[in-house]
Amino acid sequence: GTVQASRVMADLTDALDAVLSCSRNVVELAVATFVAGGHLLLEDVPGVGKTTLARALGRAIGGSSRRIQFTPDLLPGDLTGVDIFSQASSSFVFHPGPLFANVVIADEINRANPKAQSAMLEAMGEGRVSVDGETYALPDPYFVVATQNPIELEGTYPLPEAQLDRFMVCTSFGYPSLSAESAMLRDAGGSDPLTGMQPICSERQISAVRSACSTIYLAQSVADYIVELAHATRGHPNARYGVSPRGSLNLAAMARARALGQGRNFVIPEDVQRMAAPAWAHRLVTTDRSYGSSPLDQARDIIADVIERVPAPRPQVGGHAQRSDRRDEAIAER
Repeated sequence: GTVQASRVMADLTDALDAVLSCSRNVVELAVATFVAGGHLLLEDVPGVGKTTLARALGRAIGGSSRRIQFTPDLLPGDLTGVDIFSQASSSFVFHPGPLFANVVIADEINRANPKAQSAMLEAMGEGRVSVDGETYALPDPYFVVATQNPIELEGTYPLPEAQLDRFMVCTSFGYPSLSAESAMLRDAGGSDPLTGMQPICSERQISAVRSACSTIYLAQSVADYIVELAHATRGHPNARYGVSPRGSLNLAAMARARALGQGRNFVIPEDVQRMAAPAWAHRLVTTDRSYGSSPLDQARDIIADVIERVPAPRPQVGGHAQRSDRRDEAIAER
């Protein structure tokens, strides 16, 4: 049940936290995204330990991990795999590509051409790939950690909004803390941080945790709250495009995952507020493309603004939430 599932989440988080040099918040977010059944987009400079995250997660669930370096000349077949003619059987045999792993790190996805990007996104969205008219199922669980360069380096193809929308969460590792970076330097032997890391849970347990996550109770008032927040982004003066309905679904899934991680079997408004920026910032198209602050930061400002303005449901006796209206509160105070 809930208790066992939240214990698995805590164990996964602890195991990853021990080998990664990013903040624990980011590790918790990555685990929640994985449990919610989504994919993760990291906006970071190269060399901050993203590949280690994918390898560590693959090892923690006793599954496989693969890394794909995206380049402008990458072809869809380089990702999905290809049919190769076998002399022995006089027929074509499918050779699976690097997309066939439980945890796939897609490095610098915005350096790939649009054709390779869409092959990648089909895999993420459908859980399968098509090659020469044949369909092949991808492993389960399946989790993509994609990275894109934040600095507009030459030779990048920015991901279109519809493709960004396929990622449940976008965040960044950030640079390691001073103490973590200095520990990396002292470990001059360059030993692999994953040496000796044991599987924490089985793929079957992960399926059970994901099932538990999807059954976390979302009250009508909290669902309405998510929809009102999404609606507020659509009419916001600084947003050209607001959050899509897929964005609302993804925020609900992340709020459930946070509740489960905290050992609750119901979602509270705070879950929604804490997960709104990670689940939504990359989906907003802002009107202000001014120099100095990134589009993601501008989007986070819009989200903070709508959270401040849209009244949250307040918990009632018996654990159910009820709409709170500022006007009613003002009357009550008199």
